[in-house]
Amino acid sequence: MDGKANRLLGVSEQPNRPSNLDMRAADSDRERVAQVLHTAMAEGRLTLPELDERLQAVYAAKTFGELVPLTADLPVSAQVVAQPSIPLPSRRIGGVPGAASSMAVMSGFERKGEWVVPPTHTAMAFMGGGKLDLTEAGFAQAETTIYAYAFMGGIEIVVPDDVTVHVSGFGFMGGFDDKASAEAGPGAPVLYVRGMAFMGGVEVRRPKKRRWERKKIAR
Repeated sequence: MDGKANRLLGVSEQPNRPSNLDMRAADSDRERVAQVLHTAMAEGRLTLPELDERLQAVYAAKTFGELVPLTADLPVSAQVVAQPSIPLPSRRIGGVPGAASSMAVMSGFERKGEWVVPPTHTAMAFMGGGKLDLTEAGFAQAETTIYAYAFMGGIEIVVPDDVTVHVSGFGFMGGFDDKASAEAGPGAPVLYVRGMAFMGGVEVRRPKKRRWERKKIAR
């Protein structure tokens, strides 16, 4: 951190920097700085090439200390820019957990609508099929693990966009298809999907977009 940024933050130049400047920046923090830069360009304070150069630095930044200098010459408080975002509690976390398992033996199962997923849920399909639709579901705790086992059958798990997903299943003469692994941001529920597909398949995906939504994204 250079002396100019330190002066803007009211920090004396000492070997030990304030801990908040060394903290890792979240996507929401980078977006906050990017909005400041876009506003500065709209006001004529930055040229388009300067905006592009700074935005590249914003999205490459890993700590708050790397973000502060990018707005140091703009009429915005560097202290505000450097403050970590406080994760808001997700509306999906909490409630009375539902069933701990979903089974289909030469049959099928489907869970959808408003239900609360327990911290651990086991889904098994033997010569049958099942679907766990979490689009409107809540989660009893901030972290949840779903164990999915498909034996000569199939299981589909639909996960909404505001949930962080990590998939680590295994397929043997079958497939464990991951189309959902991604971070959803601070405060979001975290879902781990594990298990095995034997001569069958497990698919973890996000909700399908409607036609008009796909057109809007493409614009």
